[in-house]
Amino acid sequence: MTFNPPSGARRKPAEWIVARERGSSTLLRLMAFLSLRLGRTLSRSVLYGIALYFFLFAPRARLNARRYLHLALGRMPTARERFRQILYFATTIHDRVYLMNRRYDLFEITVDGEAMMHVQLAGGRGALLMGTHMGSFEVMRSLGRRQSGLHVAMAMYEENARKISGILAAISPDFEPDIISLGRIDAMLSLAERLERGAFVGMLGDRTLGAEPVQPVTLLGKRAYLPTGPMRAASILRCTVIFMIGLYRGKNRYHVVFAPLADFSATPAKARAEAVRAAIERYAALLDQYCRSDPYNWFNFFDFWREQPDKPKA
Repeated sequence: MTFNPPSGARRKPAEWIVARERGSSTLLRLMAFLSLRLGRTLSRSVLYGIALYFFLFAPRARLNARRYLHLALGRMPTARERFRQILYFATTIHDRVYLMNRRYDLFEITVDGEAMMHVQLAGGRGALLMGTHMGSFEVMRSLGRRQSGLHVAMAMYEENARKISGILAAISPDFEPDIISLGRIDAMLSLAERLERGAFVGMLGDRTLGAEPVQPVTLLGKRAYLPTGPMRAASILRCTVIFMIGLYRGKNRYHVVFAPLADFSATPAKARAEAVRAAIERYAALLDQYCRSDPYNWFNFFDFWREQPDKPKA
């Protein structure tokens, strides 16, 4: 089932959109400069202070994180475990500095599903990589930068695109990401053009803007709502959809997973709605799996299970 907001209704924006941003491009540039000069081991000492600050002075995020960890661990988390989640978040942001500056030698990166990606690449047509706000997207993009002939673009809503572009420019001024702004009239054409020329397009499928159609799913034993837009776009584009996640596993270790979600290339129009529903269910099941196996990689620090969408009028 897909829920749509009732005609004329004005739903509040999702909590993650209106949350106050912390940090600045100046601070990011300073952090990037120091990280590259001091090295990863020495500069990591600063992360503990940053994580402690957010642990102490972000009460709403702390409460939401504790609720999530309770679901993922099956018990109330300790203070040490709650701090660990924030430290993992800070670490993945810090490691962007090195990944974007091609310091791959600093990391041990293992990959599941790499053979499937090679087959897709050899086929000459790209795929939609459906990610989530877990772990590191940059470690996955780094695989594309190391693989000859593999181009990875990122599709996101326009406001986020501006923020991400600013962050990336602050961390690595010479890095020019390929970002497609969703919500613009030419977005679908841009997506289709990238896919046709064999590019992989990353998109995050776990957050709503607060106003678009959603599908109810079960995540960690509780009802949650996932947006249907990204998967519906994939069905219209008749492309392959691959689940992606880059999990941080302590020290300098990352584990990247690629898993099949859907192949809409031969799906008839009348079967699209059911195929989309099944693909979102599969996405939710994989998300559930990795929340349980790697709980400290979850970086949705808002009440993910709170929002109850409005049902359409009869």
